[in-house]
Amino acid sequence: MKIIKTSVLGPEQKENIRYIWNREYPQQLAVTPSSFDEFLISSSNQTHYLIVSEETVIIGWAFTFDRAGERWFSIIIDTAFQRNSYGHLLLNLMKERESHLHGWVIDHPRDVRQNGEPYHSPLSFYLRNGFMMLPDIRLEDEKISAVKIEWRK
Repeated sequence: MKIIKTSVLGPEQKENIRYIWNREYPQQLAVTPSSFDEFLISSSNQTHYLIVSEETVIIGWAFTFDRAGERWFSIIIDTAFQRNSYGHLLLNLMKERESHLHGWVIDHPRDVRQNGEPYHSPLSFYLRNGFMMLPDIRLEDEKISAVKIEWRK
C-alpha cells in the first residue's frame, strides 16, 4: 500500500473514487461523473489522500477542503479493506496537517447501500478518533440526515 497526496484528481482517479463512493455510501447519495465533479468544484483549497494497493487500485480516499469558512473532510474506505486501520491512517494524516476539521456523519440505521445491505454509521469510529458530535447541528434534506462532527487540535 502507498499513499498519494494531491490537490487535483485525474479522470481515472475520479472514476475509481466514484465507484467506491457509490458502493459504500447510502444509495440516495450516489454520484454521477458530473455530480461528483460539481461536488469537487463546490469546494476550495483541496487536498486528496489516496490509499493505493500494489495493483495501483484506489482502496481509500480522504479529502480536505474549505467551504463556508470552515475546513471540512470526507473519507471512504472500500469495504474489502475496512478494519485494517486505513481509515485511522487517513484521519491521522489529515489531523497532522490541519488544526480543525468538520464533517457530516449519518447517525441512524435507516439507510441502505446500493447492494441492499444496511449502511452502518461511522459515528463511533469518529468519536474514538477524537471527534466530537455537535448534536444541535444537523443536515436534513431529501437525501441525507446527518449530524455535524468536529475535531480540533
